[in-house]
Amino acid sequence: MIGTTLGISGFFVLYFWVMHNPPSVPTVMPLTAIDRWVDVNDDAMLLYGSLWFYISLAPAFTQNKAELWACARGAALMAAIGLAVFWCFPTVVPNFAVDWSQYPALQLLKSADAGGNAFPSLHVSFAVFAAVWLARQLRSVQAPTWTQWVNLLWAVGIIYSTLATRQHVLLDVLGGVLLAGLVCWRRTPRERLVLAEA
Repeated sequence: MIGTTLGISGFFVLYFWVMHNPPSVPTVMPLTAIDRWVDVNDDAMLLYGSLWFYISLAPAFTQNKAELWACARGAALMAAIGLAVFWCFPTVVPNFAVDWSQYPALQLLKSADAGGNAFPSLHVSFAVFAAVWLARQLRSVQAPTWTQWVNLLWAVGIIYSTLATRQHVLLDVLGGVLLAGLVCWRRTPRERLVLAEA
């Protein structure tokens, strides 16, 4: 719990520093038909904010120190790659024609996060990363099938929320999924142990 809190806090310090100190003029991310199709949704803020609890579950459910460090290394690597991309290729979301005063929860979000560091969406990356880790953990303890569905739907809900809050566009989401996929493309210590025992 302490490690997760410190990790998230340290990440945010770097995240906002990079956002407010880009080395060049940020590129505005283009919209797609999907971005125009997904409506702004004030209620999506709850799902969007739930990421910070969701990502704490995987390290909390690790069974030993080796698995915990593997999870932490994966998250740190993903954050480092994302921040490096933000620094080298700064991006922002478009200036959406939205009256944010009509969306009180989102107005608060917009006042704190200027919509920079758009591509890849680390919000999506961390949601996918957590979903993969939790899926592996749930399978390893033969948890009921419904828990896998809850895990999947929670991650999908967070991904949807990045579009519905207008914090990201579809290309940011795809970049976030790709980044998480690359980082997760290896077995956890628990999976290696299961394979060795088999």
